[in-house]
Amino acid sequence: MNPEMIYLSPLFNDHKIGNFGDYKNKNQKDLIKIKEITKVNIFQVAKYKNSNIKIENINMDNLSFPNKYPEVSCNSETRILWTGPDVWLIITSNQNIEKEISLKLSEKDFAITDLSHSRAIIEISGKQSLDVLKKGTPLNLNSSEFKKNNCSNSTYNGISFILDFIDEDPLTFRLFCLRSFGGSFYHSITDAALEYGYVGE
Repeated sequence: MNPEMIYLSPLFNDHKIGNFGDYKNKNQKDLIKIKEITKVNIFQVAKYKNSNIKIENINMDNLSFPNKYPEVSCNSETRILWTGPDVWLIITSNQNIEKEISLKLSEKDFAITDLSHSRAIIEISGKQSLDVLKKGTPLNLNSSEFKKNNCSNSTYNGISFILDFIDEDPLTFRLFCLRSFGGSFYHSITDAALEYGYVGE
């Protein structure tokens, strides 16, 4: 890449910094926080149906591949999301992951697709972030069904996205959608957050 090229994130023209909605007379720390996550690597890994390799014998960045819904394997740099039978997303800030993928996942057993520049990523956190999500998705987000380090495919007001439950204290979620729907998705999320007041970070 030309070092003089300017990186424009998927939400460059949409994400706003500051306080919005019903934030007045509220403690800043109690407001919902919304930010764009950028400059992470995203790889889709799909195991071919005719492959006999056992995914249980492979790890990536010292993580095993989760083998059922709605599991996520994670460490401080990398998260591996189960997104369907024999399909995973590797989401990482580890800059060496592509090399590790090429060494451990053979082309005869897996289809590897770099999705790094094709997804918009929103992180929403705070005690009322769950209420924002419930406004637009049919997912059952009750604590007994959906917990920290769970993920799921769903829709939000008709837009397909992946929900990744990052943390419980504070409640933190990452939302992934196609870059081409990023602006509409962002405005749908932020519009739902106005009722509670939010901080764009």
